[in-house]
Amino acid sequence: GAFGGFGTTTTTAAPAFSFSAPTNTGTSGLFGTTQNKGFGFGTSFGTGTGTGLGSGLGTGLGFGGFGTQQQQTTLGSGLFSQPAQTPAQSNQLINTASALSAPTLLGDERDAILAKWNQLQAFWGTGKGYFNNNIAPVEFTQENPFCRFKAVGYSLMPNNKDEDGFVVLVFNRKETDIRSQQQQLVESLHKILGGNQTLTVNVEGVRTMPDDQTEVIIYVVERSPNGTSRRVPATTLYAHFEQANIKSSLQQLGVSLSMARTELSPAQVKQLLQNPPAGVDPIIWEQAKVDNPDPDKLIPVPMVGFKELLRRLKVQDQMTKQHQTRLDIISEDISELQKNQTTTMAKIAQYKRKLMALSHRTLQVLIKQEIQRKSGYAIQADEEQLRVQLDTIQCELNAPTQFKGRLNELMSQIRMQNHFGAVRAEERYYIDADLLREIKQHLKQQQEGLSHLISIIKDDLEDIKLIEHGLNETIPIRGGVFS
Repeated sequence: GAFGGFGTTTTTAAPAFSFSAPTNTGTSGLFGTTQNKGFGFGTSFGTGTGTGLGSGLGTGLGFGGFGTQQQQTTLGSGLFSQPAQTPAQSNQLINTASALSAPTLLGDERDAILAKWNQLQAFWGTGKGYFNNNIAPVEFTQENPFCRFKAVGYSLMPNNKDEDGFVVLVFNRKETDIRSQQQQLVESLHKILGGNQTLTVNVEGVRTMPDDQTEVIIYVVERSPNGTSRRVPATTLYAHFEQANIKSSLQQLGVSLSMARTELSPAQVKQLLQNPPAGVDPIIWEQAKVDNPDPDKLIPVPMVGFKELLRRLKVQDQMTKQHQTRLDIISEDISELQKNQTTTMAKIAQYKRKLMALSHRTLQVLIKQEIQRKSGYAIQADEEQLRVQLDTIQCELNAPTQFKGRLNELMSQIRMQNHFGAVRAEERYYIDADLLREIKQHLKQQQEGLSHLISIIKDDLEDIKLIEHGLNETIPIRGGVFS
């Protein structure tokens, strides 16, 4: 997402294309001007043809066209100068004001309704405003000052020099197709440049863009007869691509947009910031400059219409996907490095243990070799001194209150703790959670069964009592009958 290439001026080039001795043609296509209608954002912003100040400033987050009206400028004077207001422009403003405030088309109260309708069209940025029977209606576009669907965003300024020779070509083809046919594409571009053997076309990078488009950054290297080589300047190569016959050949290859990726000078940036684009309120433009998060790298650009907003959203989604893909690759690399680190640490620990074992074996071999070598010789003075030191250390270790006694005491305590722990471990038992759950369920069922049995017994007792009571009442009656 950077912008490059200012101007779509048709320059007059020599009949034979040559990079070694370019002729001075005024602007040479870098900051030329064209016939435009103010600030053109509809078809530019990296994917369209763009008008005004460049054919699109970049393919990611660029902007396409600050209008400088119909005038011929040069790189040295009047580069971004605003022309004086012409009578046609004054009439346009007067007609627009009349259409929005006081139309005189019908001559009654319906003109007030027409004025509100014209205001609605101006806010929306489309339609025609009728205000007088003798004057043509006003054409409302999204660039008019009253259009509400506009905002200001920020684009990244390029940092490439003209000497780098980077030119961006936007193809209406998918990235996979471009990469699979990259060699044929380079050969076709070489033929378009005249097939000169001293020129070599190189591809700097390929990047996917929204709507199945692909951005290809190229540069051309020119070799001189004495063996030296240089890159063709970006403005010179871009001017050659903008010639009518060359441009048609590029369109046959699927190129929809070409631009030179070069940085802006401080004077050019200052001139751009001082003059608000067409249709943008100066107050909003000043506030946008104040809110710029990084004035050294970003430049404010207007966004006009929902189409432009959708295009920026697609570009942002595309960049987000690329960033996410890069983050996934980095995450995989980090995971692989962590695995390698774990393996390396394990190997280091293994090698340390092996080194320790080999050191002990080596020491044992040296001891035996030294014993054999010294066998039969008298003890030397330094050996006697070493023996005395070793005896002293041994005595200190064997002292009851010194290290050996403490070690013995610690060992006895450890043995006692292990013994008690083993005894307590024998007394304790552990029940698995699932088994405990089954035991609880079984006891619950047993409890429910006992409760049910108790209720049955109680019912039976009630029945027995009722039977006994009935028998007691019937016995006297029978006695009275048989008496």
